[in-house]
Amino acid sequence: MKYLSNIATRWVRPLLFLSLFLSWTVRADRDQREEWTLNLYVENDLFSETDQDYTSGIQLSWVSPDISDYVESEELPAWVRRLNQSLTFFHQSHEGLKRNVTMTFGQQIYTPEDLNETNLIEDDRPYAAWLFLGLGYQTRAQDQLDTLEVQLGIVGPGAYGQEAQDFIHDLRGFEKFKGWDNQLRNEPGIVATWEHKQKWKRINPETRFGYDAITHTGLSLGNVSTHLNAGAEVRIGWALPDDFGTSAIRPGGQNSTPDSTWDPRFIGEKKWGLHAFASFDIRLVGYDIFLDGNSFKNSHSVTKESVVADAAVGIAYIVGGGRLSYAQIFRTKEFSGQDSSHSYGSLSFSYTF
Repeated sequence: MKYLSNIATRWVRPLLFLSLFLSWTVRADRDQREEWTLNLYVENDLFSETDQDYTSGIQLSWVSPDISDYVESEELPAWVRRLNQSLTFFHQSHEGLKRNVTMTFGQQIYTPEDLNETNLIEDDRPYAAWLFLGLGYQTRAQDQLDTLEVQLGIVGPGAYGQEAQDFIHDLRGFEKFKGWDNQLRNEPGIVATWEHKQKWKRINPETRFGYDAITHTGLSLGNVSTHLNAGAEVRIGWALPDDFGTSAIRPGGQNSTPDSTWDPRFIGEKKWGLHAFASFDIRLVGYDIFLDGNSFKNSHSVTKESVVADAAVGIAYIVGGGRLSYAQIFRTKEFSGQDSSHSYGSLSFSYTF
């Protein structure tokens, strides 16, 4: 109970306050370009009946309405505008572009396969957790999206990975992992990410049936993760949302903001849609703290794979201003000695209000 009280004090109350604050800043007479989008992601390998590797993730994020610029727009909270005024990169203005700001809070947990071993398991991945806050900037044209995001947080006991996992295992009646004393040490973390997306689409206005393809390329730099990545997503179904796809928890993944008036979230009595999707992402990994270990201290580490790929299949349903999606994600081996590839489920809910 003491842990739950600490969580409520440190995180839940501030998040509720921030949510109410962001809602208060939006005018009542808004159109779709003045809507906030709230995203909630829950990922867990229990969907695949395993409990290891990337075992759990949760992320909450807000995406601002379309804004005229990053410095003067009153749609943004004052503290964000003050921050942007000090960054000359955001003082440039280009006609015809849409802009959004994203704010993110999340946690990810990693464990080895053997939950009963209390000693260090040298040939399996380290115990680790990552607790982070993120601030991102999006610039959109009709079929392009560029995202620049910075995440700051902590890796180690200060990320509360053991406490969060123990709490869930207590609720579900699962056996707890016993080796958390071997987790990575506390280390401040930073990840700066840039990603570019390009979309091609075809929709039949008479039947509302259509399909699209969305490609992406990106770069992440930081002591938590450094990598190059590229991939694509294909969607097919009825009333496809006019956004940039469905991503798992990762920097630069806030793609669900409606981009036009014909998005099914803004079409009167036809506010529904259903589509299937498949995607892949390939990463050339330079550094991964969850495998390479702490940057500035001696810690457990394993030999990582330089190339890692994800493939996902899923389905998404839209009703009103909400979108609910589920994806099953399949990941290739991430380190030498890993027994097999890994799979986990990603459940996401997005609401535009």
